[in-house]
Amino acid sequence: MNIYEVQTKPWDTILCIELEADLALGSYVCIENELGRDLAKIITKNSVTKDNLATGDHTVVKFVDSASREDIEHALELKKKNKKALSDCKAFVKKHNLPMKLVDVHFSFDDKRLTYAFISNGRVDFRHLLRDLVKMYKLNIRLQQIGIRDEIKINGDLGCCGEALCCQDFLRDLGNVSSDLADLQQISHRGSDRLSGVCGRLKCCLNYEKECYQDCAKCLPAVGTKVRTDSGRGKVIGWHTLKKSVDVRLDEGDTIIEVPIKNDPKK
Repeated sequence: MNIYEVQTKPWDTILCIELEADLALGSYVCIENELGRDLAKIITKNSVTKDNLATGDHTVVKFVDSASREDIEHALELKKKNKKALSDCKAFVKKHNLPMKLVDVHFSFDDKRLTYAFISNGRVDFRHLLRDLVKMYKLNIRLQQIGIRDEIKINGDLGCCGEALCCQDFLRDLGNVSSDLADLQQISHRGSDRLSGVCGRLKCCLNYEKECYQDCAKCLPAVGTKVRTDSGRGKVIGWHTLKKSVDVRLDEGDTIIEVPIKNDPKK
């Protein structure tokens, strides 16, 4: 039994299907869940195990069939309606003066559900907007709030490395990127402009070297620790994590020296 991760749209929840068939990554399948029928793209194969599914962290949906050429053409026809659907909704957002930015829209494969993705700094009371949309389209309307990272994942761009953004290429779980990572990697002094990605948030790649820096830092004494060096006793005032050395201010003469650390320093 193979377990595939699938996604109906790039900003929505990743779902799982189980079946014996061997399907190619990037191919499309018809799925069905409590919201109805939709077309989904296969993004991974067997990266999720039975044990993972048992935890309840993954949503399993029903596999209907592999998408036919007619199914793909139908999905493309539905996509042609996106521009008008976005334009209509933007007009209603302006009418009700709502603090939200529309990012994308998706018609379900069965053409019974219309989902709008939007960005907002807080909660939005969109009851009047929802009523207007239902009246216009006579469909089940969903308004789904997403993050600014998801918007960039949809639109795409190039990172400062010159490559396509990780979030659009291979990075599925954007996770949490905190300023603590910049402190750990001793690059906080570079400023937010150099540490921020296209989305304006801290770069996701700060997570990539997290474990490496944590391992390197294990042998380093905490800042403020009293240590004994060949030049005398002093206090640790800074780290050079990758070099595995520390700056020590000597008790005598107030001189600062750099001391390599191979093992735990003698206190």
